[in-house]
Amino acid sequence: MSGHSKWATTKHKKAVIDAKRGKLFAKLIKNIEVAARMGGADPEGNPTLFDAIQKAKKQSVPNKNIDSAVKRGAGLEAGGAEYETIMYEGYGPNGVAVLIECLTDNRNRAASDVRVAMTRNGGSMADPGSVSYLFNRKGVVIVPKGELTEDDVLGAVLDAGAEEVNDLGESFEVISEATDLVAVRTALQEAGIDYDSAEANFVPTMQVQLEEDAARKIFKLIDALEDSDDVQNVFANFDVSDEVMAKVDA
Repeated sequence: MSGHSKWATTKHKKAVIDAKRGKLFAKLIKNIEVAARMGGADPEGNPTLFDAIQKAKKQSVPNKNIDSAVKRGAGLEAGGAEYETIMYEGYGPNGVAVLIECLTDNRNRAASDVRVAMTRNGGSMADPGSVSYLFNRKGVVIVPKGELTEDDVLGAVLDAGAEEVNDLGESFEVISEATDLVAVRTALQEAGIDYDSAEANFVPTMQVQLEEDAARKIFKLIDALEDSDDVQNVFANFDVSDEVMAKVDA
């Protein structure tokens, strides 16, 4: 996961300050709306909503937008859409397995967007189940480094069910079972450790190591997929070394 996570965290940092900021905001707002619809408007009793709000705040989404999304989702304010989650599976360049999670109010549009992005960028669609078996649903918490060491983070989360802590350069990634996500996040809070995001993600069980050219191709494909308003998350089983990452960033 490290190459992908490292790339995703740097990319999201850039996304906040570039033209995609509006798109990112819209996806974070949609997340909040759906979480409120599923589990109610109280973040204390709805951990998914709590985490969706935290993530939005970390990305500087205005509080009034967050509050409106919670109200729309919970039915306290008009204007909420009926979103459904759809998973698409496929292969990117170099046989990289790709899982595409959509949150959409228009299934046909979502399917069309995903198909076009895949075929135009060297990918191909796959049958349901043919790719998803290569991933496990895991809790993933991203903790900014600051003055923290890996031992600080590990000490805080070990008893809460964390399985591993990965060094991503500027942040740490804490992996747990998806069912232990709230316990891990709570343990960090109790230890006074700040975190950027806490969510259930699909983590690959095996990875394809990519060189520079292949890395550029898969990044281009993922960017094209994420450009769709319906695509909420893209998970892929590639890894990229720090050296290759530096070349791509340059």
